[in-house]
Amino acid sequence: MEFDCIVIGGGPSGLMAAISAGESGASVLLIDKGDKLGRKLAISGGGRCNVTNRLPVEEIIKHIPGNGRFLYSAFSIFNNEDIILFFEKLGIALKEEDHGRMFPVSDKAQSVVDALLTRLEQLKVKIYKNSPVNEVLYEDFKATGVLLKDGQKILAKSIVIAVGGKSVPHTGSTGDGYAWAKKAGHTITELYPTEVPVTSNEPFIKSKILQGLSLRDINLSVLNPKGKPVISHRMDMIFTHFGISGPAVLRCSQFVVKAMKKWNLTEVTMSLDASPDQTEEGLFQEIIELVKSEPKKSIKNTLKGLLLERYLLFLLEKCDIDPNAQATTVGNEKIRLFCKLCKSFTFLVNGTLPIEKAFVTGGGVSVKEIEPQTMASKLTAGLYFCGEILDIHGYTGGYNITSAFVTGRLAGKNAAIHAKKRA
Repeated sequence: MEFDCIVIGGGPSGLMAAISAGESGASVLLIDKGDKLGRKLAISGGGRCNVTNRLPVEEIIKHIPGNGRFLYSAFSIFNNEDIILFFEKLGIALKEEDHGRMFPVSDKAQSVVDALLTRLEQLKVKIYKNSPVNEVLYEDFKATGVLLKDGQKILAKSIVIAVGGKSVPHTGSTGDGYAWAKKAGHTITELYPTEVPVTSNEPFIKSKILQGLSLRDINLSVLNPKGKPVISHRMDMIFTHFGISGPAVLRCSQFVVKAMKKWNLTEVTMSLDASPDQTEEGLFQEIIELVKSEPKKSIKNTLKGLLLERYLLFLLEKCDIDPNAQATTVGNEKIRLFCKLCKSFTFLVNGTLPIEKAFVTGGGVSVKEIEPQTMASKLTAGLYFCGEILDIHGYTGGYNITSAFVTGRLAGKNAAIHAKKRA
């Protein structure tokens, strides 16, 4: 049996690659080791599927800190607006939410998966499910086919590897593709978790005093050994029984990993600013005015509303301030210290949850060995890569899925073109 193009992996990039190859007139086989295609898509965006992001391309690339610049060429051929048009043509109406995130109007991820599967059917793409690939076959620096675990050998003129990274393994991403890429001579850059909760051994974490507390619209920073921010993100966060999580934490997580590696640290300092719209001095003056206006009130009631009560009481304790003390009896030095902690409460973190618990895998097939306009291997003819197996990773918010669809589109189309040339 022989096909023009075999796509391995039925996630976002693989589905897009198979459709793209089919639309380019190739005979296509889509192989997945699971019993269901689009599993990662079906759970993305909290089950609503954040299909892309409508921010300008320049902004999207800024939100892909892991080799986002590699995608400039790809975006000039097929970009986020093209993704929106693609889905609208499939009958999926989209709506824009905060920060440019695009969701199906139905709020159902399954509707997106179903539309992609219907398109595959229309294009007569052959689908093999429950068919794990044992190895990708190469001959004379050319991709020639695949050998399935059941011993079946299938030939093809081009192969697209779209099997994802190592994160969210229950969707089928278990890192199978790295060995196939290595066999073709590719470099796999070091893998690490990104978009992942951060762990800490701080006593206040161990005692669970803040567990379950969500702080909204805070500014969270990862500091270098000199105390300067490496990265800062202003979003929400939550304290957990093992450390911290939530959007701001997920975005900072890869920088925690990188800082530990770069400076050979066992712990990294993070800084939390719970009042990002005010300066320390501005906050101090505001509190002094509040104390003057109602001198008989307890300091806890005077400061009510500045911070959530649990966090307020936590910081007061750190400053050795009795929350029930009359506000006028609290010295200015202690109020200054409180303001300092509001603006910069620093604590140590010691890493992240493992890569399997991460939303996204950092590292992968080196983009230096990939043609940026076609997703073709520079080392093996007829071999293409797309999606998370590549060393490209972004923040959550539709950026990774955009990268997956864009690279999938190019990989599928160019795999089909290559197959025709070899025909």
